[in-house]
Amino acid sequence: MRLTRAGEYAIRCVLYLAMHQDRAIISRKEIAEAMDIPAQFLSKVAQNLARAGIIAIRQGAQGGYEMVKAPEAVSLLSVVEAIDGEIFLNDCIHRPDTCARQTICSVHRVWETARRQLRETLAGTTLAALAREEEQACAKRPMRPSPIDAGG
Repeated sequence: MRLTRAGEYAIRCVLYLAMHQDRAIISRKEIAEAMDIPAQFLSKVAQNLARAGIIAIRQGAQGGYEMVKAPEAVSLLSVVEAIDGEIFLNDCIHRPDTCARQTICSVHRVWETARRQLRETLAGTTLAALAREEEQACAKRPMRPSPIDAGG
């Protein structure tokens, strides 16, 4: 399984919103710049996140995006599946009728186990936990000197 670019951008968007949950609405431009997401792509991703009930899109001059659910209630799985659909590792899991060997295939059980474990891991990871980790990592990162401080 490979996460799509849209899935990656969705995670970045929701992570930014979770990290700034003290602010109700955050502009698309701010999120795009801070999380290195093309603004047009962010708009499309946000529509899917809004359809899934994870964020709300507010129109107008003061518009932007806001979390609908608390970051503690949003799993990484729900974000990924809002964009990419339900996770399946192989067609035989997703569409059993496409594989005549399903009942005797020794690999089928492995695919099913791996799928279940991946889904459990993503479901057990909340945006609140990821936001805390991100904030701690940013706090530990040394600040680069500004050009003025560096004599330039």
